[in-house]
Amino acid sequence: MADQNKTEAVLIRIARMISAFFSPYYIAFVAFLILFLFSYLRIMPLQYKLIVLGVVYAFTILIPHLTIFIFRKVNGYSHDDMAQRRQRYVPLVLYLISYVFCLIIMRRLNIPWYMKGIILTALLMMVICLALNLRWRISEHMAGAGATIGGLVAFSMLFGYNPVWWLCVLLLVAGVVGSARIVLGHHSLGEVLAGLAIGLASSFMVLHPFYNDLLRFLLF
Repeated sequence: MADQNKTEAVLIRIARMISAFFSPYYIAFVAFLILFLFSYLRIMPLQYKLIVLGVVYAFTILIPHLTIFIFRKVNGYSHDDMAQRRQRYVPLVLYLISYVFCLIIMRRLNIPWYMKGIILTALLMMVICLALNLRWRISEHMAGAGATIGGLVAFSMLFGYNPVWWLCVLLLVAGVVGSARIVLGHHSLGEVLAGLAIGLASSFMVLHPFYNDLLRFLLF
């Protein structure tokens, strides 16, 4: 029994580390960083890349984290309190507002549509999760994983590269993250799979070449 409890404690500790490391709220910034490092966009001027990364970091990580921290302190909520269903909508709403401002600023800076599409994908994903979160505890971690996988496939069609090896890595990571969320007891298998499906659908609806012409006409 003691060995079993020790094993469970280790699994929970590892699951918490995985959940923290693969936080869905960092995905947009990491996506831009990867584009600037590993795609043809690396030839862009350093000043331009720093401006774009600064805007994305400020509005997708810094400002949302700061506002959530202030909200927690004002209301006296702990991290466990924020994990409850009735409080879960607050971080999503704060992130949603910040992402909207990020999209507005990027549009004013004439950022290319496929870059703005990353932010728009995250916005769409959060709106869907927010709506479903009222009755079902959808996994935002898996929604982020699904959006990353869908974005990889969509950009491979757009830029003409072979995504197989990266796709294998991302599928493995998604499986690990989903397992970690279940081990922690935060989500059921259905909530994990639903989050993955939402992320995939959101990225395809925004970034897939079949839809991008319409989106550019309507939004960009």
